Amino acid sequence: MSTVEKALAAALYGEGDEALDTGASLLAADPSADAELRLRGEEFVRRAWERGWQPADVVRLVRRDLDDTHELLAAGLITAETKRYGRRLAPRFRAQLDELAGLQPPRSDRFSHATALLELYRLLSRLPAIEPVGPVPGESLASVQASPHEPRMLGRIRALLAKAEATGYPEEAEALTAKAQELMARHSVDEALLAARTHSPDVPSACRIGVDAPYETAKAVLLDAVAAANRCRAVWNSAFAFSTVVGFESDLESVELLHTSLLVQGATALTKAESAQRAGGRRRTKTFRQSFWTAYASRLGEHLTAVADDVVTPDLLPVLASRDVAVASHTDRMFPETTTTRVRGATDPDGWQDGRAAADRAERRGPSPSSGHITRGRRH
Repeated sequence: MSTVEKALAAALYGEGDEALDTGASLLAADPSADAELRLRGEEFVRRAWERGWQPADVVRLVRRDLDDTHELLAAGLITAETKRYGRRLAPRFRAQLDELAGLQPPRSDRFSHATALLELYRLLSRLPAIEPVGPVPGESLASVQASPHEPRMLGRIRALLAKAEATGYPEEAEALTAKAQELMARHSVDEALLAARTHSPDVPSACRIGVDAPYETAKAVLLDAVAAANRCRAVWNSAFAFSTVVGFESDLESVELLHTSLLVQGATALTKAESAQRAGGRRRTKTFRQSFWTAYASRLGEHLTAVADDVVTPDLLPVLASRDVAVASHTDRMFPETTTTRVRGATDPDGWQDGRAAADRAERRGPSPSSGHITRGRRH
């Protein structure tokens, strides 16, 4: 049995620090084991792809459960392992790799380095199978569709959302975000009409979007609202801090762009709301923030859906209905065991009012705090 095999047997199948120390001591004392240890790490990464994981999923989980050093080690392993596939990678998978480019782990002594690697390998070896959202690296890309967003259209949407994030005027941010949603909705309708006229084989696909703590429940509700407004469905996996969004490719890209922007806008608005709370002599609380995000998600869902619905005329309903059915069917195939769960409503009136005001300054007086709902995938 090689040094690496002995170290992995001790660290991966044991529990606690003592097992890790045993494995790390073996590796630290044997520099000749470094190459084999690296290859075993790449093997764990490859198994993660086969179980449905993608680079962003792995890095997000490592960041949550371990620390920055492990995140950098994971990025290095992922980059090394995927070199073997050349260009045989789906566009979304390749884009995730590009975000990892240039990340390097810090230098450390051999024992510390071995310990960190074994902690990372322990996590990777225990990843369960999850629903795949794309081909495994190296597989045929024949069924993978490129984004149908026109570069000019995508540029306009990005520019509108960037302005919404940067402006200090809430009414302007709302107007810019609404315009971006309108462009997204019109493009979605155009894609549906084109597919119907040309009898395109276009079918729904899926992507995963991280839903990070704190206040992840409210953020998942926000993502669900953005997905619904853009004719997609979102399924939240709370155990692994992501939602899987199912829809047609152009709509998925819209959801990713808009959700990211709304999180930035929401965080900025929350900071301002908390400053106002302090100025008024009131304490900031976790309940206030939770209520803020819940109200923010609720109001934006109403607003975005209304903007999208304004684009749809009665003659378009049959075409869009067929795509809605396709998305629902694809979601049911991917997630046959989902449940719809009501989430706890807002309990801080100030947080609720500030959250709604952040989503829509034109309507300060909203309905009373209420609960929402979210679709959850099965726990693994």
